[in-house]
Amino acid sequence: MLYEALLAFAIVFLAGTAFYGAAEGRLAGETRLLFQLYLFLVLGIYFIACWSRGGRTLAMQTWKMRVVRRDGGSIGAARAALRYALAWVSLAAFGAGFLWACVDSDRQFLHDRLAGTRIVMVEAAVRC
Repeated sequence: MLYEALLAFAIVFLAGTAFYGAAEGRLAGETRLLFQLYLFLVLGIYFIACWSRGGRTLAMQTWKMRVVRRDGGSIGAARAALRYALAWVSLAAFGAGFLWACVDSDRQFLHDRLAGTRIVMVEAAVRC
């Protein structure tokens, strides 16, 4: 999760810099709310695209993990969007949805359990 957070920070930093420049440095009132929504959408596009296309983000590729449906199939854009939204709820509840994995019988995050997804390890291809 730390590696994922570093990548998300880089995405938010670049997107935020572009927005800040376009807003001419004024991030107050309605512009601030628009800025927050913009960053939420930028991160959403990144995560939803990664999860729905290949089942994994760059950090997940590094650690050889993939997000799949309960039956092992690809999650698709709608389920990826649901997982993204539920992950924010898990985080907003003081991380309770992430801590849920400590007590879950299958070691799943609460947002995975609710979205009908799970994280699996990917077997490395054997090279000759």
